[in-house]
Amino acid sequence: MNPSPERPSRPVRSRAVSAAAAVALIACGAATLVACGSDGDDADRTGFSERPTLPLTDSFSGSPPSALASAASAAAESARAAASSAAASASAREASRQASVGAEAERSRREAEEELEDVQGRGNALDEVALTGKPRAETNGVTTAVLTITNKTQDTASYAVQVDFVDSAGKVVETQFVGEEDLAPGERRQPLVTSRQPAETVLTASLAKAQRY
Repeated sequence: MNPSPERPSRPVRSRAVSAAAAVALIACGAATLVACGSDGDDADRTGFSERPTLPLTDSFSGSPPSALASAASAAAESARAAASSAAASASAREASRQASVGAEAERSRREAEEELEDVQGRGNALDEVALTGKPRAETNGVTTAVLTITNKTQDTASYAVQVDFVDSAGKVVETQFVGEEDLAPGERRQPLVTSRQPAETVLTASLAKAQRY
């Protein structure tokens, strides 16, 4: 038998080039198929979405406040509200205090007046009460007197005092009553007595009665 003729071998370089061309052709075809077969549904399935569009700012003037600026504004408003509330509360407390003081003074005045109703003469405590006038320049021209009440006994005592305001003719124009309660032995108090008459009315304060009880 005659040996079969040898098949001529292809050059190695030629085989490599052919293989590379085939791979490139397959890849191109796959890419073409993906490009042609893709639509909106495919995009949704792959999890991709369109890039968000930034808001238009052409119609705005200035810039919106930052979070820090808004927080600072809120804090300032809160501080103003707190200060206003505190001021209102302080004003209410002061008004309440003055009302309480006024009510107590009125109660003491009435009690002193009632105590002196049945007193004969000028009372039993004239030597324990002194009266001094205040300069009119210090009282806006209103006649005001200072009573000095001193408990000279060995027991706790209360005092009722009557002060008359007399005009230049010696006529009693106004009468005021002052009460001071529970003075300890040796204790001294100095309440003020102020006339309700107009400042232009020239008056003199006079100690009319003083009773210890």
